[in-house]
Amino acid sequence: MILKKFPHVYVLLFLIILISALLTYILPANKYEFAKKPDGTVSKLIDPKSYHPVDRSPVDPWGVLQAIPAGFIQAASIIFFIFFVVGSFSVVTATGAVEAGIKATTLALKGREALLIFVVVALFALGGSTFGMAEEALVFIPMLVLLAMGLGYDSLTGVALALAGPCAGFTAAFMNPFTLGVAQGIVGLPMFSGMEYRLVLWVISTATVAYFIYRYARKVKKNPEISDMYEEDKKREMMDVETKVDFTLRHKLVLIIVLLTFVLLIYGVNAWGWYIDELGALFIGMAIICGFVGGLWPSRLATVFIDGATSVTVGALVVGLARAIIVVLNNGNILHTIVNFLANLVASLPTFLSVIGMYIVQILISVIIPSGSGMANVTMPIMGPLGTLLGISQQTVVLVYQYADGFTNIIIPTSGYLLAGLAMAKVPYEKWVKWYWPLFLILLAEGAVAVIIAQIINFGPF
Repeated sequence: MILKKFPHVYVLLFLIILISALLTYILPANKYEFAKKPDGTVSKLIDPKSYHPVDRSPVDPWGVLQAIPAGFIQAASIIFFIFFVVGSFSVVTATGAVEAGIKATTLALKGREALLIFVVVALFALGGSTFGMAEEALVFIPMLVLLAMGLGYDSLTGVALALAGPCAGFTAAFMNPFTLGVAQGIVGLPMFSGMEYRLVLWVISTATVAYFIYRYARKVKKNPEISDMYEEDKKREMMDVETKVDFTLRHKLVLIIVLLTFVLLIYGVNAWGWYIDELGALFIGMAIICGFVGGLWPSRLATVFIDGATSVTVGALVVGLARAIIVVLNNGNILHTIVNFLANLVASLPTFLSVIGMYIVQILISVIIPSGSGMANVTMPIMGPLGTLLGISQQTVVLVYQYADGFTNIIIPTSGYLLAGLAMAKVPYEKWVKWYWPLFLILLAEGAVAVIIAQIINFGPF
């Protein structure tokens, strides 16, 4: 009943917009000047010594309404990029290549079923780290639940693979354009910079999640009655994991094309400076080629692409609504006033405690803004300058945001895709939280250690 009464994320964001507008009448108007780069152009980072008062510019109700389309216009490239990526991977899924690949892997690992957990988590974590796999994993939940039960585990094991697996990569992403790319772009960092340290963190988070799921699954296999889903699972069907799967040449070619797409993406970003437009074009090209190679007729390809893009409309449009908050704060000349207040609040703390303070603030914000890219658009313009004032590198600020956003998305009741996934798996929310809570605390602790180390080593380039 509590979940049903929880406000829609759009309602929450609109309330934040209204509160932001109200604050423009209350808070003093102040600004920092932006620092200049060595070539004389203006950067996206503030000059900490330039804080000064400016004329008040309160935002009235008409200004609030105007801020919403303005926010969508400013975030348009990100919004459409989300549509392109999700639509493209819907086409890949529709070819049957991913499902066939998973079943073929299962048969290949016969007798070593536990290894399957590590393989699936690693693959999903790679997806979470590269193309922001989260909602896309939902399509695998019914199959993974049946597969897990067929191997002697339970439905919680299956749903954990589809939810915690991608989140392992999503949190410690080394090249996720939705979160890492957006956040780095806002604070002026080179896209996907700092990859070496993030690769280490990705391995740690992926291994942590995989081992936690494996350890639980092994206990359930030995004693099925310890599962909170024992009674419910007895009434379910089980997947036939013995039947030979038809893993065709078409399926293999589709998966090879997907792999080559990511190779080209990495090279394009690093060698040619690709960003949102180029990456969007790359994924559209991947969808077209995979669709034809996978045997989809043009009309079917288009329908699948549109259905996939439509399924993520709520999440994509959150980005524009979240950007409207920043529009209001900027128009009211109080964004930097808030930055200065936060800086003074934690300025007396040792630097590593300031990092933890930012981490806690970001976690709290993630509860009301479950969208990763949406939260980046809301918080990075504040946290980036705050990091400058506190002597915290921008790369560390982005890492704080990543960890605060990632694993919270599969426990907070405001996460639409979490609730959708649990509904598909027929797993009650409270039973999922009971299972996930220990892992959640472990991952939060790992995040705290990761950001403290980042600050100690002056994680950069700046």
